[in-house]
Amino acid sequence: MIRFEQVSVHYEGAARPALAGVDLTVPEGELCLLVGPSGVGKSTLLGAVSGLVPHFTGGTLRGRVTVAGRDTRTHKPRELADVVGTVGQDPLAHFVTDTVEDELAYGMESLGIAPDTMRRRVEETLDLLGLAELRDRPIATLSGGQRQRVAIGSVLTTHPRVLVLDEPTSALDPAAAEEVLAVLQRLVHDLGTTVLMAEHRLERVAQYADQMILLPSPDAAPLTGAPAELLPVSPVQPPVVALGGLAGWPSPVPLSIRDARRKAGALRERLAQLAPRPVADPPPGEPVAEVARLSVRHGRVEALRGVQLSVRPGETVALMGRNGAGKSTLLASLVGLHEPASGSVRVGPSRVVPHRTRPAELLRQVGLVPQEPRDLLYADTVAAECAAADQDAAAAPGTCRELVGRLLPEVAEVADTAHPRDLSEGQRLALALSVILTARPPLLLLDEPTRGLDYAAKARLVEVVRGLAADGHAIVLATHDVELAAEIAHRVVILAEGEVVADGPTAEVVVSSPAFAPQVAKVLAPLPWLTVPQVREALEEAP
Repeated sequence: MIRFEQVSVHYEGAARPALAGVDLTVPEGELCLLVGPSGVGKSTLLGAVSGLVPHFTGGTLRGRVTVAGRDTRTHKPRELADVVGTVGQDPLAHFVTDTVEDELAYGMESLGIAPDTMRRRVEETLDLLGLAELRDRPIATLSGGQRQRVAIGSVLTTHPRVLVLDEPTSALDPAAAEEVLAVLQRLVHDLGTTVLMAEHRLERVAQYADQMILLPSPDAAPLTGAPAELLPVSPVQPPVVALGGLAGWPSPVPLSIRDARRKAGALRERLAQLAPRPVADPPPGEPVAEVARLSVRHGRVEALRGVQLSVRPGETVALMGRNGAGKSTLLASLVGLHEPASGSVRVGPSRVVPHRTRPAELLRQVGLVPQEPRDLLYADTVAAECAAADQDAAAAPGTCRELVGRLLPEVAEVADTAHPRDLSEGQRLALALSVILTARPPLLLLDEPTRGLDYAAKARLVEVVRGLAADGHAIVLATHDVELAAEIAHRVVILAEGEVVADGPTAEVVVSSPAFAPQVAKVLAPLPWLTVPQVREALEEAP
């Protein structure tokens, strides 16, 4: 169905090709997972399937890409639209209408599908993706995860033979991600749809894949094979595979929780005699964020109801909950983007009221890295962004660039020439984080900070966040990444329908919730282990 024949892609001004010598085949009716570290060319490979590369992105494509027999060099994206459906990393860039139902219908209108068929497919897709209650909602009012589901739905309604998905579950809560993956699996198994998907959250998708394409580095040829064969040698691995390697489980490596539990008996017996190192409590101090009985309204929608939250210096708090639960609204309220309908918000050592404080002063009290990092980036190069951040924060020259070097060493090398828009979604997010961190605000807010980040980049982010917490910064992060919450959060706060339904130590809250428990906790239950590093540390120190 999809064939790459010695394909190379080189963008103008780039020091090296984005892809080099790619030669592979994706059969019809398979779910193929594209895996590799950030910056190895995954998005470029997906774009070459849909025709966006090079017709939209520019650059030079050598070799041949065919989809259902059509050569993408001679067929522009609109000439492939009846065969290939594409959802990119940024849902907002995908939308052309104002409401959910109109967006689901737009692609079919473009293809001239009969009105009766359009109506039926819209209803089917609303039910498949749990969007029926949102059908009349303006897209601008949806959460990031809800937009992601609408973007996927708008492609599914056209019934393409090939689906190309770039980070399809990155903004989805665990339950919504499982629903979307179940739909994709049904399309593959029942309708013979071919799905090519790039995803960093391998713990969610690896068990569903029939085939895996591994791009180890920009200069290396891709490897293809079964996920169980390639993941043990991959530079990026889900926790269950890393746990298997640590425990020395025989091949084939388990990809699902069920299979891993079957092999984990001996490991559980050994760990039953040990205990995880306790997480150090943050030092005592006056809160740098205090929310009291906060309610926020978006028109007729009550986004937050009676929320209570207090965060101390050195404390890391994870906000979790399904899409639309109010996590982003709470973060936005802490930086003054929403005026409370009732209740109060105070932030920083000065205990300022965010929506009544001048931006220049608020910058030194609290900083927010939003879900859409491009909202913070406006310069022509990474170096210029860093220089502007240093100036705005009155920081020493080079402060921001040093942070970029820690989070994005590959981007720091080309900071003088790289444009922020040419970075991957994950790289842009890390750059935005560096810009905010330059001011070293006492309270740091992160909205889906691991979206688009591979495991190596996430490990660097964890190191930075831990260092900030150790220095006394309070950190609140809204995330669907249960592995991240398990690794760095002192507390987990779960929101539902705008209300706090759980607030407590991470180990207690996530282990008691099947939806938010990390993979290691599920494999080793009922033992109190949450992460692979915890297990590794205990085994290394055991007599």
